Amino acid sequence: MDKEKENIEMETEKEKTETAAKKAQENENSQVEENEEEKAEETEELKGVQMELSREELIEEVKEKNEKIEEMDAEIDDLLSRLQRLQADFVNYRKRSQREKAEMSARGKIKLCASLLPVIDNFERALKSEDNKNEFYQGVEMIYNQLLKTFADQGIEEILAEGEEFNPEYHEAIMRVESEEFEEGTVVEVVQKGFSLDDRVIRPAMVKVAG
Repeated sequence: MDKEKENIEMETEKEKTETAAKKAQENENSQVEENEEEKAEETEELKGVQMELSREELIEEVKEKNEKIEEMDAEIDDLLSRLQRLQADFVNYRKRSQREKAEMSARGKIKLCASLLPVIDNFERALKSEDNKNEFYQGVEMIYNQLLKTFADQGIEEILAEGEEFNPEYHEAIMRVESEEFEEGTVVEVVQKGFSLDDRVIRPAMVKVAG
């Protein structure tokens, strides 16, 4: 009887021990779950903080890049403005150089023409004084015409005078003559030919004017 009672007590004690162990295990499992939940919450909070930091960092990075882009745009605008000014200066320089070159060329032509005008005059006198149009006359006339053609090729033209209205810019009157053929103020005779280059008078024509 005592042995049976002892067995019952042992079983009871065993059940208590098992129950206590089970409760302890449940408590431990519950604690583990709570710890895991706390860790998960902490992880979520940490992720949220990191996301917030990443967002702020991204905004700051975008802001910095925008500022750099604005600076680069300003530099590009400045370079374009300087390039446009350089282009304008170059165009002006080229135009000025072309004008100066054309002016130097014109001055050279005028100087050469002025030095040859006495030769032209002498040829004209020689042709007027020669009555017999022989081979010598034809040779002189050919040289004279070649000179005039050379002038024309360089843009140097004879000033129109005979039959034209007197123009003091192109004509130099040496006398007035009575004329039934021409109206008053009209050039009736050219005493000495005049020449011009691009409307620039090299030498005015010496003329007689009806008056």
